[in-house]
Amino acid sequence: MLETEVYDCPYCGEAVEAILDLSGGDQTYIEDCPVCCRPITFVLQIHDGEWMLEVRSENE
Repeated sequence: MLETEVYDCPYCGEAVEAILDLSGGDQTYIEDCPVCCRPITFVLQIHDGEWMLEVRSENE
């Protein structure tokens, strides 16, 4: 199951849309910002059909 979520890059502040695959359960992964190319840590948590995305800089 795919969802989209808009987040603000923790480096450049640009609003970016992420496509999230909820079928994998809880996930932590790194993707580069498509605007400034810096690495963003994504933490996706899923519980009882609800999900939450947290984004942070590499050093947080």
